[in-house]
Amino acid sequence: MDLYKPLIALLAIVNPIGVIPFFIHFTQGFTRKQRQNTARVAAISAFVVIAVSALAGLKIIEAFGISLASFQVGGGLLLLMSAIQMLNAQPAEARPEDLNEGGDKADTGASIAIVPLTIPLLTGPATISTMIIYADKTRHWWELGVLVIYGLIIGLVVWIAFSLSDRMAGAIGKTGTNVMTRLMGLLLAALAVEVMSDGLVKLFPVLAGAVK
Repeated sequence: MDLYKPLIALLAIVNPIGVIPFFIHFTQGFTRKQRQNTARVAAISAFVVIAVSALAGLKIIEAFGISLASFQVGGGLLLLMSAIQMLNAQPAEARPEDLNEGGDKADTGASIAIVPLTIPLLTGPATISTMIIYADKTRHWWELGVLVIYGLIIGLVVWIAFSLSDRMAGAIGKTGTNVMTRLMGLLLAALAVEVMSDGLVKLFPVLAGAVK
């Protein structure tokens, strides 16, 4: 196994920089501390998903009796729901005023950090399947350890990227954020349809002939 290819593939697929606009959208109305907590949880979650996918991803999926294709359809549906809210320039999980109602603040930030930021935006079916493929190519235990270390590197990159989101949001202002939110929502909707269609074709091969 070429030890450098998995890291390059992960950086390209996870693309933390590209997810920054979504992070800004999902954390609208959050305090600085809440955004930092959300960034931290997202980074840790990304590492956990990558590490678990490398060590036991295929076994876990098989244990639940689901396929990667089904995971793609479910992940695509989550993306589509988020995209619709973004096209309306609405927060994904909660209204800003709801974030000031006491004990649920931390839970809301953690929830957003895991779904949809970590899954499926950062580490969706493509990331999981990639780690499973590379893990299957390993021949020594230390090679699996290297894959886990790569997950740690990705988590660190995610945390740095999200921590810089405040500067980006301050530079473009509220109007710019709303415009960017709608544009990214449109792109996300297209991505969601592509992810779902790919999964549906795998589940129902007859659809491939219908598309042609």
